[in-house]
Amino acid sequence: MSCPICGGESQKSYRPFCSKRCADIDLGKWLTGAYSVPSQNPEDIENALEEAGRASAQKEIPQQTRH
Repeated sequence: MSCPICGGESQKSYRPFCSKRCADIDLGKWLTGAYSVPSQNPEDIENALEEAGRASAQKEIPQQTRH
């Protein structure tokens, strides 16, 4: 079996990966959402849009007023 990240030979202690490094890379992809299954449920899409709008609003820096 080859490592799904780099294609190297997998090691028994890290199976299916070849090393801790590749296992950590894979974990990072899960944690950042790189691995995801898109939903076709309209309610899920609506919730995602609302969440994205809230995240965008929090990033906006309020303009300073001049006195």
